[in-house]
Amino acid sequence: MEKTFDSVIDGAMAPSAGQTDSVSEEYSHKLYNNDLAPLSGARQNWSWYNIFAFWMSDVHSVGGYVFAGSLFALGLHSWQVLISLIVGIVIVQFLCNLVAKPSQQAGVPYPVACRMAFGVFGANVPAVIRGLIAVAWYGIQTFLASKSLDILILWAFPAAQGLAETSLLGLSLLGWLSFGIMWVLQAAVFWHGMDTIKKFIDWAGPAVYVVMLLLAIWIVQRAGLSNISLNLGEVKYFGSDAILPMLTAIALVVSYFSGPMLNFGDFSRYGKSFKAVKKGNFWGLPINFTLFALVTVIITSGTIPVFGEMLTDPIDTVARIDNVGVMLLGAFTFVTATIGINIVANFVSPAFDFANVAPQHISFRIGGFIAAIGSVFIMPWNLFNSPETIHYTLDMLSAFIGPLFGILLADFYIVRQQKIDVDALYSTRPDGAYWYRGGWNIKALLALIPPVAVGVSITLAGIKPLADFNWFIGCALGFILYLLLMKRSDNTI
Repeated sequence: MEKTFDSVIDGAMAPSAGQTDSVSEEYSHKLYNNDLAPLSGARQNWSWYNIFAFWMSDVHSVGGYVFAGSLFALGLHSWQVLISLIVGIVIVQFLCNLVAKPSQQAGVPYPVACRMAFGVFGANVPAVIRGLIAVAWYGIQTFLASKSLDILILWAFPAAQGLAETSLLGLSLLGWLSFGIMWVLQAAVFWHGMDTIKKFIDWAGPAVYVVMLLLAIWIVQRAGLSNISLNLGEVKYFGSDAILPMLTAIALVVSYFSGPMLNFGDFSRYGKSFKAVKKGNFWGLPINFTLFALVTVIITSGTIPVFGEMLTDPIDTVARIDNVGVMLLGAFTFVTATIGINIVANFVSPAFDFANVAPQHISFRIGGFIAAIGSVFIMPWNLFNSPETIHYTLDMLSAFIGPLFGILLADFYIVRQQKIDVDALYSTRPDGAYWYRGGWNIKALLALIPPVAVGVSITLAGIKPLADFNWFIGCALGFILYLLLMKRSDNTI
């Protein structure tokens, strides 16, 4: 069915062509606002480069730096890590193309696309799950960027050292100042809407690359090319013994990108065409991530001869540089990089997700600020300072996101055969394609609970070899269970 939302006026939904019974304004407001409305025509104006820049902003962060370096410290040869990295990121590219299509086709964000599988109101379950995950990571990423800002403040105002030695709720007063500044800077970018966000990530991602390359050149000159190694740890696995570690590395790559991958529809909806989205994914994922990982490893490897120890946190590396210009440029870059990833991965997502819960009361902006405010109350510096908690957080994330991904793919590609009734996504008509009983598809919820329970149980039991594969286990179980439960359903198109 063609999109007919050009006929939506003042929040009231007009009937589609051939539709005799219009939806009441009261119910349309429960499912619709201007931010959640489908895009079409000139409003779908993102080129392949905009998608490419989105992924650069998502990859080029402190967390991405540490993660990329960790893959080269798994006890594998560098060539084995590169193979694992490339295979993993190609899987991510393939999955992103799959999840991008319904949102680009209909022009709708992730939570609205979820209405197809979960029902027009049941979609709030996957939306809130993704939104809460984003709140936690928004806080963590803001805290990481604030550490870079600490360096800049101490350089400009040495007297601020006293603030660094005074603590409040687990964070120094200097940390609170830096965290607050980062919070405001990110909010300022977000407040101006998606057009400003697009412009910001268009230059932020490439700018980080330039500085990373300059930092790599500086490190290599100081360390000497002969002292640079692509193996960051002792090689422990050889021959067939390396298969499981390589599979683990592949799984870790997919898990790392599982959050932005799930709600990628929030951005693919702006794509000029599905072809443009796929081209952007190709350059932004396998090409971009592989190059970024190599640059990261060169810098990390060079810290050993330059500083006498391996530094896996780029902020620590920047803080020890004795060249003021390089140090300041590096610190500023990581501040910029984190603003980029926080906006694309952890601000836009909850903005749409929370708006979906009550569209008549919560706009895109309000939804984003709910996440931003919530990120302060979870005190992310305490969360980040506990390696055990971070370990559980990563595995728990995969335990929830994997099943959601499997259910959404099963619904769109198999149950619905890639057909979307766009008007029905905003309709509470009892005979609507996505209404189900009371707007909830109980079968989707039943397909979600067991896989999540399995993933959570694996994580709580501390079965690390299995926990690394939580996303794949959950995705497969969610996919299969949903198809089995929907097999006899008459609520399909």
